[in-house]
Amino acid sequence: MQSRDAIRAIKERLNIVDMVRRYVDLKRNGPRWVAPCPFHQETKPSFSVNEDQGLFYCFGCHASGDIFDFYGRINGLDFKECLEQLAAEAGISIERGGSDPARQGEERQRRSARQQMLRMYELAAGHFSAALASPEAAECRAYIEKRGLSEEIVQRFGLGWARREWQSLADALRRAGFASRLAVEAGLLGLSGNGRAYDRFRGRLIFPIKSLSNQIIAFGGRIIAGEDEAKYINSADTPLYKKGEHLYGLAQARRGITTSGRVLLTEGYMDVLTLHQFGYDNAVGVLGTALTPDQIKRLSGFASQLVLLFDGDRAGRKAALRSCEMLLARGLACSVVLLPEGEDIDSLLRTAGTEAFEALQAKAPDGLRFCVDVLKALAPRETVEWARNFLRRIELPELVNSCASRLAGELQISEAELRRGLFPPAERGRRGVAPRPSLARQNMRDRQIMMYAVRYPERLADLRALGADLALQSAIARQLWDKIEEMGEEAPYHLDQREKNFWSFCRGPEAAPRDNGDKELEFLRRDLDAYYVSAQKSSVSAALRQNTGTGDFAADLDYLRALQETLEKGHE
Repeated sequence: MQSRDAIRAIKERLNIVDMVRRYVDLKRNGPRWVAPCPFHQETKPSFSVNEDQGLFYCFGCHASGDIFDFYGRINGLDFKECLEQLAAEAGISIERGGSDPARQGEERQRRSARQQMLRMYELAAGHFSAALASPEAAECRAYIEKRGLSEEIVQRFGLGWARREWQSLADALRRAGFASRLAVEAGLLGLSGNGRAYDRFRGRLIFPIKSLSNQIIAFGGRIIAGEDEAKYINSADTPLYKKGEHLYGLAQARRGITTSGRVLLTEGYMDVLTLHQFGYDNAVGVLGTALTPDQIKRLSGFASQLVLLFDGDRAGRKAALRSCEMLLARGLACSVVLLPEGEDIDSLLRTAGTEAFEALQAKAPDGLRFCVDVLKALAPRETVEWARNFLRRIELPELVNSCASRLAGELQISEAELRRGLFPPAERGRRGVAPRPSLARQNMRDRQIMMYAVRYPERLADLRALGADLALQSAIARQLWDKIEEMGEEAPYHLDQREKNFWSFCRGPEAAPRDNGDKELEFLRRDLDAYYVSAQKSSVSAALRQNTGTGDFAADLDYLRALQETLEKGHE
């Protein structure tokens, strides 16, 4: 099937109530099913599923959508990943590459290679896990015991041992019938100068990295003995794995995050394992990179509150500042726990216990407070420049005012001075600067047009006939129009959070019934007619004023006649 047909077929074959029940204890309440919301902390059943409409809605956090939105949000997947996984569950094959046989063939080869890589990683994980029980893994088992990791944690995270031999995994893959070329492409093997494949991971404690669909897609490895090699190595980027997109332990922490409503974000593999062992089952790691926008996007699907755990040294503070900037700009709340000098989370929990860690969390500054504290060490000019750049990056315009006021107060500078030159005049309205009345009216018109477009996307041609697309002024409205026009029924799965909220407002369970499109269109037509008459009047009047005094009386008469016709049309 093509993807649009697949979306309809998946909704027909998979029941949203059955899907939600895998994660939530639903109870029947009249025509709907209800439960406490899995997307925020609560005890009351504000989460509702309408089986007939195939939609869910939370009256508390306003999460909403269909089976794709629920599955993607609770598993932290984008729409493409949701479509592929739900299609597989529904027994549907999705053809990509349009009607071109060559492109379809390439797509089938790509999918086949991906499936082989996943099987190779599954075999490799079993190979490493079995090796951990072997006599030659004694030093690795001793290290695990020294770090205090329980057998339950070892099993839950699938830890293993990579033997020191150069061909151990390569031989296992070859015996299973896998081509060395594909294993090299998958990042499991390296290639020597003479073209021979060899094991990339040797003499290391192995940390499997899972996707949110619980498939192993990469490995991390810590050297156990020897100082000549890197302490940690990770899988290189492959068709399965992009380091900046994934987080260590997220598959295991998913349930803990949705239950607690927040994420503990740390840097290392061992930190994640220790946190889970001490009961913090909402901990994940950034896989040896600075926090990336893709990782933030993935985390924001689970929780809007993050606790950052960083070393208290200069490098740790710098990393925390950068992470706070990115999180706050996306509208996520965060706090920063800076560990005492010389301590990491592993040593802190094992020597001082959970009470000390809880005390650090209790006094942790929120993200903006932490940023201000760091900024106070900078020169005043650098501080103002940082604050302005941060405000420009904020993605939700409604947050600009509160952040600007708080930054100005904390930094003891004039808010007017901070805002000066912040945004070009045309952008100030949508960025939180008070709009002129005419702009406010225009924003309302954009909203009315887009409400109709969202409620009746199949009638976009009728809106175009009224010139509605030409009347849109805000970039936000034009962007949403373009998505509906380009993607049709798939549009809801390519929206950002702001657009999803608007879509839910227009079409969710609490929206008015979509059974009176003609009448709604007539009201919109009258408003657009009045808008275009007003615009024409302003244009003709401006032209008349510009022509006055030029001595071109014939042109003056033409403009006056046009103005009279416009006024008469407006009166009608």
